[in-house]
Amino acid sequence: MGEVIRLEEIDRERRRSRARVAERAHLERAVALLRENLAAAAEALRDAPPAPIQTELLGRIERFAAMIRYGLRMLGETPADGLDGPSVADQPVAGR
Repeated sequence: MGEVIRLEEIDRERRRSRARVAERAHLERAVALLRENLAAAAEALRDAPPAPIQTELLGRIERFAAMIRYGLRMLGETPADGLDGPSVADQPVAGR
């Protein structure tokens, strides 16, 4: 009887392990998509007209960066980008 219970425990742990692997894969894909969106927003910022659109894009870029850092932390990776400082979108833009 003890062996049957042990086999059930092993099977239960295998299912949990598979679920964790799937969750990690989904999280890695989410971080990859966020990075792609961050790159697109940075490119749009480069080509954007001054002031209001740039400010909105900077805010979007900061949100993407924050979500990427959060995702990396959930994956057990520590981002060493030094981007945990104050928001640049809240700073006045020259010429405004």
